[in-house]
Amino acid sequence: MVRASDIFEPGELAALKRKSDWRGAWLIVHAWAVIFGAMACFVWWPNPVSFILAVLVIAGRQLGLAILMHDAAHKLLFANAQANDRIAAWFCAYPVIADLARYRPYHLSHHRHVQSAEDPDLVLSAPFPTTAASFRRKVLRDLTGQTALKQRGDQLRAARRAGFWRVLYGPILANAALFLLLADFGHWWLYPALWLVPLFTVYQLLTRIRNIAEHAMVPDNADDFRNARTTLAGRLERVLVAPYWVNYHVEHHVLMFVPCYRLPQARALLLAKGYGARIETQPGYATVLRMATSKAA
Repeated sequence: MVRASDIFEPGELAALKRKSDWRGAWLIVHAWAVIFGAMACFVWWPNPVSFILAVLVIAGRQLGLAILMHDAAHKLLFANAQANDRIAAWFCAYPVIADLARYRPYHLSHHRHVQSAEDPDLVLSAPFPTTAASFRRKVLRDLTGQTALKQRGDQLRAARRAGFWRVLYGPILANAALFLLLADFGHWWLYPALWLVPLFTVYQLLTRIRNIAEHAMVPDNADDFRNARTTLAGRLERVLVAPYWVNYHVEHHVLMFVPCYRLPQARALLLAKGYGARIETQPGYATVLRMATSKAA
């Protein structure tokens, strides 16, 4: 196991660990500003092209909210633990029908057992590479809402066992508040058209691509620099599939105490210290998808 103290000086580690409440708040504000801005653009210029663009942009920021929930699961979004959990739950997790309190132990188990038989996320990476035909079927299920409906069914069954309201009150109230806010502005229909449609379709596909890029087909499950993957992301990829620096995944696993906005700095330090050749890195998501669909039919 890689120890950060063996790589970085104490001052470097202190700088990387430093949390910024204003940056955490700004990231949440940014995500919601982009979402409401995309909705406003469609209202101002309603046509099929602007609708598709709005769906894509909003789905990318819905993924962004999930990424910020992920940072909060590591207690990195805000310095105060109570504020970290409450703000991330209501403004990041619940709107995308997720639960920070239940996600945290699951995700930390992934970090403890990454790419081993005990890794709860292994099911996401193990099927790859697959055939192009198999991947197309997965994409079709995502974009037609089948994946989301299956997930919601699993949530409902779990809620019946544990107590429906106790499990689902957060997502219900957060989504009701979003609906009422849009209705108050005279556009209630934006909730199903430009919140649920992206969430139940494109968001599912972007999440799948993110999962593939992070751990599928990695070269060495026993090496902390090679059992995850960093994928270099261009501007369009940062809008859609790599919001808020989530593409720096090796850096996150090696330095899981680093807030997302300091991951580029962490990578720069690792490269300066000569670790670049060791870090599993791919030049873009298109490259990763070609790897993921390389199995012969």
